[in-house]
Amino acid sequence: MAYENSSSRSDTEPPLIAIVDDDALARDGIRELVQSFGYRTATFSSAKHFLQSSVITETTCLITDLQMPGQNGLELQEALRSQGYCTPVILITAYPSEQQRKHALDNGAVGFLGKPFDEGSLIRCITAGIKSALVHQNS
Repeated sequence: MAYENSSSRSDTEPPLIAIVDDDALARDGIRELVQSFGYRTATFSSAKHFLQSSVITETTCLITDLQMPGQNGLELQEALRSQGYCTPVILITAYPSEQQRKHALDNGAVGFLGKPFDEGSLIRCITAGIKSALVHQNS
């Protein structure tokens, strides 16, 4: 796991975006892109590592690969919900299908992106995720 700026979140700190992808190159590329938008990041190579991490409660939005060994992205999304977390989820995949997209969005995902995706699509999803997190935080 890599965690940039590990201090506790204050009102002035940017949101924490967690990134889960078993592909190190993809994970690092997404991390660099997200950081270029001004967000803090924490990266994980598996759903299990994210679910066991100390940043799970601090995560404002989660970007996760769909196809991973162990728990896949949809299973990670379901695990978060079953544990009572309302963390907005963006699923990314090299092999998008309409069935997976529908399942993810029906279960509350704020985005479903096929790889490669453009940075505009990702920032729109992150923005939607942050807005969703703020709504849940204030309710």
